[in-house]
Amino acid sequence: MDIHDEEIKEFIEIFASLSTYNFSDYSEKSFRRRMEKIVNDNNCSLSDIIKKAKNNTTFLEKIVRDITVNTTELFRDPKVWLEIQKEIIPKLKELDTINLWHAGCSSGQELYSMLMFMNENGLLEKTRTIGTDINTEILEEAAKGNYKYRFNVEYLPNFDQVLNVIQEKEKIPYSKYMDIDQSKDSIKIKPFLLNKAEFLKHDLVKDKNVFGRKFDFIICRNVLIYFNNNLQNKIFDMFWDNLNEGGFLVIGLHESIMGSTSAKFIKKGQCYIKKSANG
Repeated sequence: MDIHDEEIKEFIEIFASLSTYNFSDYSEKSFRRRMEKIVNDNNCSLSDIIKKAKNNTTFLEKIVRDITVNTTELFRDPKVWLEIQKEIIPKLKELDTINLWHAGCSSGQELYSMLMFMNENGLLEKTRTIGTDINTEILEEAAKGNYKYRFNVEYLPNFDQVLNVIQEKEKIPYSKYMDIDQSKDSIKIKPFLLNKAEFLKHDLVKDKNVFGRKFDFIICRNVLIYFNNNLQNKIFDMFWDNLNEGGFLVIGLHESIMGSTSAKFIKKGQCYIKKSANG
């Protein structure tokens, strides 16, 4: 079903008036793809979706979740984790406390991967971790740390490609961090990791730092790719403001900091180091 530009514009305006969500700075191509999927999934026109959202707050929230959904996986892109090991971990080991923010954490697999990673580097105890997302339902899932085995089994090899590469000790078993039960289609994150993660709702588009602290390490991967360049740079500026001096930012494999904002960071692969305001 074809969607006209006027319909998308109306959708964005109506949802901005009905809620706190503003999609006006999303990437046009990405947003159109999301809209086409939503129209097909609901088997109705975009106009029908707008009408229903006006009269049904629950439906409106569902549509917002469908737009903002992002996927995550255990140790996504092992190459990036090895870059973190080389560029970031040695500096974090110098700190007394590590404040870590995973922005756009989705259902939490990558955040828990980071906690496993920090533990193998002897840094878990001094790490304070916040995971945020715009989607409250997916945050509830993240806090439980209970995942479907069949949807996550293909990512388990990433565990070995990271944790069993960064150290030369005896091979680390999955059971150190996860209880896996294939018969129950379940992967459960161990309680000692669950207890190290705090999850909060946060909208990168409009919310600033609501956490009462600055961070040494911010992770935001495969989220900003859905935003246009102007909004991306606003968020990168916000991250810069909320990093401690020399703090680190890691973004997605297909994301980069462009334009004048790039001068605020030193780039090392997917790892970015905050420059001071004085250069």
